[in-house]
Amino acid sequence: MNKRNWLLPVCATFLLGACSDETAQEPEGTVQGKSAQADVEDDVASEQSASEQSDQSDIEERENAEEQEVEEQDAEQAVEPRYRINPQNSQVEPIGDANEQVVLITIDDAPDTYSLEMAKTLKELDVPAIFFVNGHFLDTDEEQQNLSEIHDMGFAIGNHTNTHVNLKQSTESVQQDEIVSLNEHVEAITGEVPKFFRAPFGVNTEFSKALAKEQGMVRMNWTYGYDFMQGYMEPEALTDIMVNAPELNNGGNLLMHDREWTKEALPQIIEGLRDKGYEFVDPDEIEGI
Repeated sequence: MNKRNWLLPVCATFLLGACSDETAQEPEGTVQGKSAQADVEDDVASEQSASEQSDQSDIEERENAEEQEVEEQDAEQAVEPRYRINPQNSQVEPIGDANEQVVLITIDDAPDTYSLEMAKTLKELDVPAIFFVNGHFLDTDEEQQNLSEIHDMGFAIGNHTNTHVNLKQSTESVQQDEIVSLNEHVEAITGEVPKFFRAPFGVNTEFSKALAKEQGMVRMNWTYGYDFMQGYMEPEALTDIMVNAPELNNGGNLLMHDREWTKEALPQIIEGLRDKGYEFVDPDEIEGI
């Protein structure tokens, strides 16, 4: 046999062996390998999807539980009305078996100069009150901060119009602006719309009455007040008349103002009223707010 002839079988054997090795080293059949890998990937994706859905479900359940808890807390904190304001004479009238021997403390022209100090005094004495606000005392950052602090101390905020105008001498459009714009301004500062309305000088119109009701406010004037009258613009005289006034009786709606002499007389006025057996109405317990 010549050399050329015996090399052919050897080369063929070598080539077949190489092909056999390559085949052995190749991964599982292409179709089967890819299919198995796809199955794994599908399983992982399904698990991830199920996990994400479970997480989303848990989040929604927590949010629903939190909302329900807030609603329950709000319901618990809701105060049943124990008093109402007589629309004819602004006297505070008890509902059911509420204590009759009470008075309501109100401060007008807030938060001008002394309202914050007066609020701190009332807070120390554990006396609730309504602070009736004018918009022209909310022009500066300091004034707005004072109102915010009064509100944060828990005192009710009332609407006393934007610029303290006489509503009977004002057009309906002016009345609308005086009342609604102040409500919006107070809400922007405190996060809460005023709950009460008191017209300047105690002068209402049919339009202002309807508008106050539409805005969800309880309207009131007062039963007596003296700190704006000559002869009572000093602490001793003011204390005496507020505690011993002939108008003082059960359900009194007491008018006071942001004045220096009123601020100084306030602790003695509260003490004198307590000595006479009067308790102080919480505005949150007034019907209609």
